Amino acid sequence: MSETTDLLTELAAARSALVTTVQGLTDEQAAATPTASKLCLAGIVKHVASTEASWLRFILDGPTAMSFDLPEGVTWGDIMAGTAREYPQWMIDHQNEFRLLPGETLAGVLAHYEEVATESDKIVADLADLDKTYSLPPAPWNKEGATRSVRQVLIHVIAETTQHAGHADIIRESIDGQTSTR
Repeated sequence: MSETTDLLTELAAARSALVTTVQGLTDEQAAATPTASKLCLAGIVKHVASTEASWLRFILDGPTAMSFDLPEGVTWGDIMAGTAREYPQWMIDHQNEFRLLPGETLAGVLAHYEEVATESDKIVADLADLDKTYSLPPAPWNKEGATRSVRQVLIHVIAETTQHAGHADIIRESIDGQTSTR
């Protein structure tokens, strides 16, 4: 097997763990926050789908695919301190990823995640160079001058998906006692 196939296989396993955890839930259960965390199961799936899509755009287009523009007169210090007079739309969208919004359903969230996964798999399967590297965009969470290769991005997406599948398992167990392993 090729390295690309290995990476796609691991990503598929991580996705499956997450999707299995939410199977059989109602929209109300998927929107519930039964633990000390503010995370809900539908929100975790939305966030993982958005994160995967964002990083795959980065693989295709480089740092311009992840623009963290701030409103005029707002600094990163304002944003990080929570004192900004206005927040950028990308930040509001990011916060909304973590909950099931009115009109959204778990089925819709899962269908979107499947679309993202299908598109990601096509992009990755067509890649010729896992060593291709891009600079990370300026943001407080990115070290100045940091770069990521396509390989590092894929490993990051796998790790992020796996981490959130674990979060989801704990939340699911809090809802009805089920885990992804039973």
